[in-house]
Amino acid sequence: MSVPETRARRPRKPTLDAAAAAAVDLARSAAEEDAEPGTVGEHLGATAEGDRLVSHAFDCLLPGYRGWRWTVTLSRASRARNVTVNEVCLLPGEDALQPPEWLPWVERIAPGDVGPHDTLPRKADDPLLEQGYEATGEEEADALALFELGLGRERVLSPLGRDAAATRWYEGDRGPRTEIAEHAKGQCSTCGFFLPVAGALRQVFGVCASEWSPEDGRVVSADHGCGAHSETDVEVEPEERSAPLVDDLAADGLELVGLADLPDDAPGEAPDGTVAGTGS
Repeated sequence: MSVPETRARRPRKPTLDAAAAAAVDLARSAAEEDAEPGTVGEHLGATAEGDRLVSHAFDCLLPGYRGWRWTVTLSRASRARNVTVNEVCLLPGEDALQPPEWLPWVERIAPGDVGPHDTLPRKADDPLLEQGYEATGEEEADALALFELGLGRERVLSPLGRDAAATRWYEGDRGPRTEIAEHAKGQCSTCGFFLPVAGALRQVFGVCASEWSPEDGRVVSADHGCGAHSETDVEVEPEERSAPLVDDLAADGLELVGLADLPDDAPGEAPDGTVAGTGS
């Protein structure tokens, strides 16, 4: 016995009630009772919400509410002639100016917003973290894991967390595609001041330990670089010395003049020790 196919019934589209649709003045009066004076604008149309249930929309003239509408829903009982007000509210239109979606504080805060006196709330389900080392109950094995391997943390980075950090660092200002790296003569991976990080990121990242580098104490990619590379050098060219302004090593161009060459009225020493030519 074959079962006949049953077709799903489509929901019937409500028809616009003529009496409720014509009650524009009633809807406007209801909106003006709730709205501030002068903020109910022109009538934008009527929409059937259900059987004998119609919503009238009016332009909102409130400052800062561009695209919003005063919406008044009217209803009519079955076989009744009177139309009554069901609800008045202010709703946004398709092009309405609306605030951004509300987010909790823990989701709004961005990297760099944490100050010296701030403490972030704990995320119990952070996808960037996963469960860390779990104690086995064996004292020696647990001590080895805690001390030698540096574990003992409740949670550690998950693969997603490592990938997110690696991408952020590599595409940041200490990756290979920065101005200082493009002008460097050597990569960090060949520099003596490059300290590779431990773990899965060891082959890609390290910490700069050169006090002459602008990256000192920061995580850099292995293919980053700067001018403070330990193995690069510059050609030393001898400097041309300019001529001194005053030559202290050469003798002055003065001639020694004897007493015989002095004029008669020039002062000189007489045989008796007096100075001649001075009138004394």
